[in-house]
Amino acid sequence: MTTTDPRADLVSRKTAFEVPDQDEVQSVGGRGPFVSSLQWRRPDGGTATWDSRNARKRGYIEVLVGGVVHRIRTRPATAIRLIRVNAVAGVSFAIGGALFTLGAVLAQWSTAPVSTIDLVFLCGGFFFSTGGYASIVQEINSPRSFDADGSLAETRWRWWAYEPMRAGWVSAFVLFVGTLAFAISLVDVFLSSLSTKQQDHLIWAPEMIGCVLFLVSGHVAIEEICHGRFRLMPRSLGWWVVAVNQLGSILFFLSGLAAYVRPATDEVINTDLMNWGTALGAFCFSVAGIAQLFERPDKPGKPPAPVDAGEPAGFRKAA
Repeated sequence: MTTTDPRADLVSRKTAFEVPDQDEVQSVGGRGPFVSSLQWRRPDGGTATWDSRNARKRGYIEVLVGGVVHRIRTRPATAIRLIRVNAVAGVSFAIGGALFTLGAVLAQWSTAPVSTIDLVFLCGGFFFSTGGYASIVQEINSPRSFDADGSLAETRWRWWAYEPMRAGWVSAFVLFVGTLAFAISLVDVFLSSLSTKQQDHLIWAPEMIGCVLFLVSGHVAIEEICHGRFRLMPRSLGWWVVAVNQLGSILFFLSGLAAYVRPATDEVINTDLMNWGTALGAFCFSVAGIAQLFERPDKPGKPPAPVDAGEPAGFRKAA
């Protein structure tokens, strides 16, 4: 494998996609240690592009030959598995967001017992954690290489892997850890007779850690789909999923700040911001979860979705 981009040595360390030895890597997209797109020239004169999110979510890479874009897709068995795990993640985020929205609305407007509201939030946290783990599984099983016949290789299905050099893995893992931090907070609310200091340490602090981790996860996801610096991509469903999720994370963060219990008054900073920030942020997660259900591989046997005649996704130099 020859290269014309100084950062293309990352490919040889198998942190991205295994480009065939006879092909020439032309450009690498991404930022810092993360490679989110590769472009290489094939012996037949075609130009191939691997985009990390498209490979993970939709199970294909694109090849431009004679002005026509072709898609090399993953095998049917892998496509079905990717569809299923994507559905688990999307549905989990949608349900988790809906439960958090419900809990916040109940806290703001209803006279429901506090224990009931806390239970609604706890159930929502379970679904958020499920979606976070499913996102990790989807990333570690994304197509990474070609088979001998030129199709995307099918690998042994994995339930865990440590891949800190992949943006998709880092984003999903940090998100999952964030959901676990929220889980600590959601469980601790059932403790009784807590002092103000204990509430801030056992409930508020884990919640804020979760909020920060959500923001970090979203930032990495934005860098992945934009291949570096932020840019508007209104025609990309994946971009909208990431952007709406990050908006939800910002609202969660503001809600978390407002939930701090001031020792002098034993009151939170702002009840309205705490509840409405949670409700609107969770609603964003639900919307993004539903949208994610449509960002998936084509079902085997179904005619492939039409390919845009314009520039294929990821055909750009690194930022």
